[in-house]
Amino acid sequence: MKRFFDLILTVPGFILISPLLVFLAFFVRLFNGSPVFFSQLRPGKNGKPFQLFKFRTMTESKDADGNLLPDNKRLTSFGRFLRSTSLDEFPELINVLKGDMSLVGPRPLLMEYLPLYSPEQNRRHEIKPGITGWAQVNGRNAINWDEKFKLDVWYVDHQSIWLDVRILTITMVHIFMRKGINHSVTEPMPFFKGSRLDEAAS
Repeated sequence: MKRFFDLILTVPGFILISPLLVFLAFFVRLFNGSPVFFSQLRPGKNGKPFQLFKFRTMTESKDADGNLLPDNKRLTSFGRFLRSTSLDEFPELINVLKGDMSLVGPRPLLMEYLPLYSPEQNRRHEIKPGITGWAQVNGRNAINWDEKFKLDVWYVDHQSIWLDVRILTITMVHIFMRKGINHSVTEPMPFFKGSRLDEAAS
């Protein structure tokens, strides 16, 4: 049922926004260089890796020694715009169409985090990851890792089509109102070091 729900929204939605995707891809190529997409291995259902797609927001600028410059130096003005409006996430619809992701579910994080989760936190991988989720509409980057994971596991235990409709609706309102977006889009969430280390640092 959830897969049917994803497809019935994603297929016509993807067709509808395809001109916008082409438009954005052109400007990503113009301002950020190629390739247009940023791709990275992320853990999916049961931790199985898949290739996540986003619009790239940074250049490949390097220093005199050939090393990539820090992220905040490579993030372009257009990339900052894409992040602040969440437009960089639109290519993840391809992941939904492929079946790697769902529209709603715990956000796919880094592969490096897999060994750091507690057994309870690891339950977030019992379902497919999502473009948006319960944690994203209840604090996003304003809450710490442990709070995020508790919200993810709550969603795993309470998922339903009606809850997904509610989360998608709130997500659209938040995007329109620019609510829950980091004031500084150049600064990502701190690296997750495991629950015990994370608690000790807070």
